[in-house]
Amino acid sequence: MKIEVWSDFACPFCYIGKRRFEAALEPFAHKDEVEVVFRSFELDPGAPKDNDKDIHSILASKYGMSWEQAKAANDNMTEQAKTVGLTYNFDTLVPTNTFDAHRLTQWAGEFGKKYEMTERLFKAYFTDSEHLGDRAVLARLAGEIGLDASAAASMLESDAYTNDVRKDEGEAGRLGINGVPFFVINQKYGISGAQPTQVFAEALDNIWKEEHPLTLLGNSADGDDLSCTDGSCQVPTDKKA
Repeated sequence: MKIEVWSDFACPFCYIGKRRFEAALEPFAHKDEVEVVFRSFELDPGAPKDNDKDIHSILASKYGMSWEQAKAANDNMTEQAKTVGLTYNFDTLVPTNTFDAHRLTQWAGEFGKKYEMTERLFKAYFTDSEHLGDRAVLARLAGEIGLDASAAASMLESDAYTNDVRKDEGEAGRLGINGVPFFVINQKYGISGAQPTQVFAEALDNIWKEEHPLTLLGNSADGDDLSCTDGSCQVPTDKKA
């Protein structure tokens, strides 16, 4: 089973959705046969790398609300994050452009560290108040998960992995994804938003059963219906004499 997750590091619901999905995947009987791939998605491609406004002001301007209303909304989001063990610090959060962070994640994938890089970047943004638009910060974060920080810095100074980010975003457009988080299972099933853990758990179970139907063994050779044989009982089908 392959699960592709489109998300953005500046999306508070994406980090919460990641935790809820992980909580559903952990007890899943077939989790060792599940491949999880994080895909790039920018909620605001035109966001500046350096911003003199705090996140409350940006939210207020975007949705036409007061600063106080925006802060209240972010405070509510902080409480939601706590329910899945996450700490959000909106008051010190550093708004920025996430394009380089997505390039870094694509690069980390070359070394089998895409999942770890994604987790570190989410925590850096929402919990640690790191500047994800600062390439020196990004390189250091790569080093923290065991990658070569110097190599990461060199990569970030180039335009490497730009096409990989754009490819993910193009695929999102093809699939009709216009909001994140968005989970695509086996390129056939979609789950939109940071759904409750139970929703993810039921989806995993149902899709697995649908794509791995049971084959009934032990039927009699002459096609007769068997009752209470082979350790199971079934209702015989009526037959004409």
